Amino acid sequence: MAALSTTVLAQTNPNPTDFIPKGYMLFEKVTGDLNKDGVDDCILVIKGTDKSRVVINSFDKKVDRNRRGIIVLFKQQDGYQVASKNYDCFSSENEDGGVYYAPELSVEIKKSNLYVHYAHGRYGYWAYTFRYQNADFELIGYDASRGGAVIEGETSINFSTKKMRDVVNTNTSAEPGEEVFKETWKKINISKLLRLSEIKDFDELDMYKY
Repeated sequence: MAALSTTVLAQTNPNPTDFIPKGYMLFEKVTGDLNKDGVDDCILVIKGTDKSRVVINSFDKKVDRNRRGIIVLFKQQDGYQVASKNYDCFSSENEDGGVYYAPELSVEIKKSNLYVHYAHGRYGYWAYTFRYQNADFELIGYDASRGGAVIEGETSINFSTKKMRDVVNTNTSAEPGEEVFKETWKKINISKLLRLSEIKDFDELDMYKY
C-alpha cells in the first residue's frame, strides 16, 4: 500500500463521516480504491451550513450558496485516515448560470485516480485528474470538450509528461458526426504539480495559460 504522510494522517476513525468538521454537512459520498491496495477508500463531498449563505436569487427563489469541499480518506485496518482535504474549493450547486444552468459537479474514482468532473450541457465539459503521490493528490491531467452535439474542440493536458493536445473542428457548418478536426501538440511549462489541498477555487483555475 502507498506510504502515507504522518503529518497529514493525524487520526483514525471507523466512520468516514466522523471527519466532517463542524459547520459542514455531507453532500455526497463516493467509494473506490484510490491507492491500489484492493480496499475501497472513501471521498466525502461536504457543504457548508452557514445560514447567511442562504439567499434569494434573481428568480426570487431561496437557494443555498454555501460552498462545498472534499475530504479524501484511505481505508486502514482500524478505520479511515485523511489523505487530503480541502473544505471550500467548490462553489455551491446553486450558482447563477445566467441564461444557462451552472456547471454540474461530480466526483469519481476510476483506475485509482480521483476525477473532478464538470458537465455543462451544450457548452461541453471539463475534468481534472488527480493521483495520490508525494503525500497528496496531485493534478496530473485535464480534459475538456467544447460544444454539445457538435464538438467545437477538445483540449487534453498531461502534466506528468508536460504535453498539451488541442483539437479544433474546422467544419463550422458540421452536423453531429461531421466534424473535421485539426490536431496540434505543444510542450507546456510547469515547475510543480498542483495539489488538491492547495486549490482555493476550482472555478478560478486557468488551464489555458499553458
